[in-house]
Amino acid sequence: MTFDTLLIPFQFGFMQNAFYIAMLVSVPTALLSCYLVLKGWALMGDAVSHAVLPGIVLAYVTGIPLLIGAFAAGMFCAVATGYLTENSRVKQDTVMGVVFSGMFGLGIVMFVALETNAHLDHILFGNILGIEPAELWTAGIISVLVSGLILMKWKDLLLHSFDPAQAKAAGLAVGLLHYGLLAALSLTIVATLAAVGLILSIGLLIAPGAIAFLLSRRFSQMLWVAVVVNFATMMVGIYASFFLDSAPAPTIVLVQTLLFLVSFTLRLAANKRATREI
Repeated sequence: MTFDTLLIPFQFGFMQNAFYIAMLVSVPTALLSCYLVLKGWALMGDAVSHAVLPGIVLAYVTGIPLLIGAFAAGMFCAVATGYLTENSRVKQDTVMGVVFSGMFGLGIVMFVALETNAHLDHILFGNILGIEPAELWTAGIISVLVSGLILMKWKDLLLHSFDPAQAKAAGLAVGLLHYGLLAALSLTIVATLAAVGLILSIGLLIAPGAIAFLLSRRFSQMLWVAVVVNFATMMVGIYASFFLDSAPAPTIVLVQTLLFLVSFTLRLAANKRATREI
């Protein structure tokens, strides 16, 4: 394979747009993934990502921007989960499972029942090779907003993730941090819709943080490791999909899964060496 052949993917406009949106969404998804991993909110990310489907369908039918419908549905899911958890004996993970499966089922029923020109496959799995300029702008604005807020409040969010009671005693607005993180999660899922869709967005929101957790000792280090990992794996996944003739989004998730397994193996080997030395 010649050097010119290796550069072929960069010569197509649709591939260039795919790389651009990967650059944009890699930062906020990576930063959020660190907090989701620490808080044990993997299922919350999955719940919100599935719950936005009915919001997207309603937005399409009523003619309002899909961004508004998806964000409203995601926040409704998050608030409903919190309310049901606080006012019932059912544990949070069970409530999230019921809420997100119910919202997702509602979205599928609505999509089938209503006449739309949207492709369900694009909503569920993304259409990264069909990115339009408006979607790049939307992803860019959300990326800057979410990333900026997380970086400004990363220490407060860290304390809230580890010990909400201590965060409240320290005078932090615990409720604002909680729902602010949920709002950032909903917005970020909206930004990733065009790239990887609803189903695979959870991969970008969990895998980078999990990999960084295995490779890092400090949380500040974990943040930038997650960003680098997410950016690199998205670039590699999109690039490899061109030559493999595979769908880019699943290829990205597969690359991240393989890297997680490698990181886990390295950490396990390091722990065994440390145990023998002791």
